[in-house]
Amino acid sequence: MATQRVVIDPITRIEGHLRIELETSGGRITDAWASATQFRGIETILKGRDPRDAWALAQRICGVCTGIHAIASVRAVEDALDYPIPRQAELIRSLVTAMGIVQDHVMHFYHLHALDWVDVKSALAADPQAAARLAASVSPWPSNSAAWFREVQQRVGASVSGGQLGIFAGSYWGHPAYRLPPEANLLALAHYLEALQWQREIIRLHTIFGGKNPHPNFLVGGMACSINLDNQLGINAVRLDELTGLIGRARRFVEEVYYPDVLAIAGFYREYAAIGISSPTLMAVGEGAFSCAGTPVAGEVRAGVLADGDYEELRPFEPAKIAEFVTSSWYAYPEGDNAGRHPWRGETAPRYTGPRPPYGQISDNVKYTWVKAPRYDGRAVQVGPNARMLVACAQGHKDATRLTDEALAGLGAGREALNSTLGRTLCRAVESVLLCNRMDEWFRQFQERIHAGDTTTFNPDKWDPATWPKSAQGVGFTEAARGTLSHWVEIENGRITRYQCVVPSTWNSSGRDASGQPGPFEHALAHRGHHPLLEPGRPLEVLRTIHSFDPCQSCAVHLFDPAGGTIGTVSVS
Repeated sequence: MATQRVVIDPITRIEGHLRIELETSGGRITDAWASATQFRGIETILKGRDPRDAWALAQRICGVCTGIHAIASVRAVEDALDYPIPRQAELIRSLVTAMGIVQDHVMHFYHLHALDWVDVKSALAADPQAAARLAASVSPWPSNSAAWFREVQQRVGASVSGGQLGIFAGSYWGHPAYRLPPEANLLALAHYLEALQWQREIIRLHTIFGGKNPHPNFLVGGMACSINLDNQLGINAVRLDELTGLIGRARRFVEEVYYPDVLAIAGFYREYAAIGISSPTLMAVGEGAFSCAGTPVAGEVRAGVLADGDYEELRPFEPAKIAEFVTSSWYAYPEGDNAGRHPWRGETAPRYTGPRPPYGQISDNVKYTWVKAPRYDGRAVQVGPNARMLVACAQGHKDATRLTDEALAGLGAGREALNSTLGRTLCRAVESVLLCNRMDEWFRQFQERIHAGDTTTFNPDKWDPATWPKSAQGVGFTEAARGTLSHWVEIENGRITRYQCVVPSTWNSSGRDASGQPGPFEHALAHRGHHPLLEPGRPLEVLRTIHSFDPCQSCAVHLFDPAGGTIGTVSVS
């Protein structure tokens, strides 16, 4: 059967620039290449700077992954300087991280991923009364009324009839891969609109603790916010009440809207529990839904690796086994393209060797992307919420195991199905339920400590560079919404001499390494040649799988230079 080449450029509804090139035959994908086509390079501009300032630049890697890069950065510096922070600061960082992940998961599902499963035009043919009955059967959410569904239908219908699809333009409505009945489509469409308002409100937690959003403020040695119940400018009783409300509203929407919607929609697409199977080695560093940042507690999930498709035996996580390759990416190492470098020896030296645009194929070249290829112990590694759930279940984490197994039972699938297109989507919803529970617990601890007199959010002991060692190196690990994140720093005489970021979408969207291993995106599309692609001109199935990773290519290749300085010179035309 003839082989066809397919190019999808750009992949939309993601952050950054991603191009997917495919070979297909007989309605199946036989090979795939993931190419990030935008150069960035924030690590380079951090050299020579005061390490206490690194977080402010590092978190500008992305405007979607708000705050998490700052946390990884301050932890790297604190690790290098052996700089402990107060428990209240740890709790604040955990609350900020958790709310950011919950908001990210909900926004990802409704605003970036749901339209891969939900046919908006089909919703216009739905019976609002029947949609309300369907909604009542799965959730007590008060907005699920026939009147609200009718209003949504009329608003969207007016746009469609006027030829103004707006935010719903450019999709593949009517594609044969859509399965939901009209009423389920209307239900999801209404929740899409509600999620727009919800996410804007609950992220106010970031502004209370960090002053603003996106890019809230952080501080090496703790947090920049003060706790003072008698001061209008600090975290006072009014702010505590507001935080209680925000956490409560986040939890209710997750439990009564997001989680039920994911389970309901998944039931119509059960085959995707066996589509999009990706790299069989998964890794998580043990945070996110399970532990307070920087404070391992007995019974919480520890870092671990599940290797080669064995989801029962958890191996210890060893950072020394990480290496980044530039075999398929437009960078250069002094020792050549086939050598891997540990992040503490990492370099960001751009060298573009690709074709001049406009081009037909990039994947005809050995080098075809701006994303490096991180590997763990020589293996391509998948990171993300599904890795976190599998690592948690392998350790017998009670709540993660219960929720995950309940969700999978509804699909008639085993735990191995978490490594799939549907599994990655399902794990975000499961993790959001867990995170809301953890936020309740962390905030309770935070309040109890305040009432016991603990209002310390900053440790000044090592703020003065005179207290620092002449040479130091550190790493900050955390779990971002999209997976394991690490920042690596070297400090000499009070200044940064090397800075490297290994981020979730670098792990997941990497290209081939020196041994020819594909990265997780490529693996998920081309593994065994099972992935469907019914209509190459309307590649809905590909979008489902790529979006299930929630790509953030801006994070994967980094960028920012506020002074407009030259990072590197790349000639492409």
